[in-house]
Amino acid sequence: MGATFRYRFAPAPQQSLTTMAERITGILTPNITPVDTHGRVDEQKLRGYVDWLIERGVDGLYPNGSTGEFVRFSAEERREIVRVVVDQAAGRVPVLAGAAEANVKATIEACDAYGELGVRAVAIVAPFYYRLSSEGVYAYFREIAENVQVDVTLYNIPLFASPIDVSTVVRLASEFPRVVGIKDSSGDLPNMMRMISAIRPMRDDFTFLTGWDASLAPMLLAGADGGTNATSGVVPELTGAIYRNVLKGNLDEAMRLQYQLIPLFDAMISLGEFPEGFRAGARSRGWDLGPGRVPLSDAQRQTVARTQREIDLLVSEVADCEQGKILPPDTIEQIVQRVIQQLNTTK
Repeated sequence: MGATFRYRFAPAPQQSLTTMAERITGILTPNITPVDTHGRVDEQKLRGYVDWLIERGVDGLYPNGSTGEFVRFSAEERREIVRVVVDQAAGRVPVLAGAAEANVKATIEACDAYGELGVRAVAIVAPFYYRLSSEGVYAYFREIAENVQVDVTLYNIPLFASPIDVSTVVRLASEFPRVVGIKDSSGDLPNMMRMISAIRPMRDDFTFLTGWDASLAPMLLAGADGGTNATSGVVPELTGAIYRNVLKGNLDEAMRLQYQLIPLFDAMISLGEFPEGFRAGARSRGWDLGPGRVPLSDAQRQTVARTQREIDLLVSEVADCEQGKILPPDTIEQIVQRVIQQLNTTK
């Protein structure tokens, strides 16, 4: 017999470090990191952006994720980013902080520092640059789980880091109570289902989050507890509506909204160097969060400028999703094709 799945899962957790046994649920935004004209972290803009996201219904925040360009900031900057986000959130929503550093000792130190700041849990990507075996990945997370004072979620993103395979996740979940969940950005639905089937019967508190926006609704339907989705930093109304409709059992509506999300996600993830497209999306909502820290060529900057209008139109239409102001699919497809044509001119 397989695991029994519920089509809506646990209620949103209390915003307290004393409720560690409850799952982390809903849409947690991997927020973009604002930078000023000198390339420094813009604290005031970050505080304003946090408020804007919370006011629009996000269920949590995820600083120092891939969308936040954590590898492009120093360790000191990463800690300051988490401090500001936790302080500004002020307990209104939980904070899941990215805590990956270049080695296990520094990662453990970051975990404990973030725990002291008041995060709900930390998210740790498997080692990157040096690709490890499954046994090496297990040993890495075992060392962390045995030595930290804060709950840990695994972060599987095989595009950029050593993959965390299903058997390793099951092994860590069964051996270490500190490992409380996984954020999976592979977009692999069968793998997510295998993990849920193996782990949920023995760890009902274990959290499953999807980080791949294009499969948000299917992952939720399969049993995931929520998502950490880059588009939620641009259209939190839409990702939140997908989650809430699955929660309520409105599956047709959830899938209709998912099909609205995919073209916007595709357009933003294809623009410039990641996450430049999501910065363009934020500008469409009135948030100029700066250019990020990766240099762009003149041709790339021109493409971003040309494509901004198309992103503006896509964003403006899907942001009003709950009021039924949805652009017809054929019109969305036309816009996306124009975006792709613009991108192809620089390749």
